[in-house]
Amino acid sequence: MLDNLGEDKSIYLQIGEMIEDEILRDILHEEEQVPSTTELSKFYKINPATAAKGINLLVDKGILYKRRGIGMFVQKGAKEKIMEERRKSFMETFVKKIITEAKLIGVSRSELKKMIDSVE
Repeated sequence: MLDNLGEDKSIYLQIGEMIEDEILRDILHEEEQVPSTTELSKFYKINPATAAKGINLLVDKGILYKRRGIGMFVQKGAKEKIMEERRKSFMETFVKKIITEAKLIGVSRSELKKMIDSVE
């Protein structure tokens, strides 16, 4: 199933991120059913409402959809949607900060590219 929960952020956000990660890793595919809130709450020993909040977050983002009486399923195009959202976040969270810091300490773009290329 999913990874263990940490204490660094809200549990419902972690539930949503772990399901997104499984979609990105091709563990969960388009039109495939995701674990139910009951399964998630039993596995992680959390309140079913917390698990539902994580699932509903993904429904609101258009990653999952509900089939009445059956459960939640991965939406078509979900993987691409997650990748686009995470790329934007990566740009804001990491790339812009790296460039700002590089300028501050006098690292040129070409030096920065060499640094990045040297990391395996």
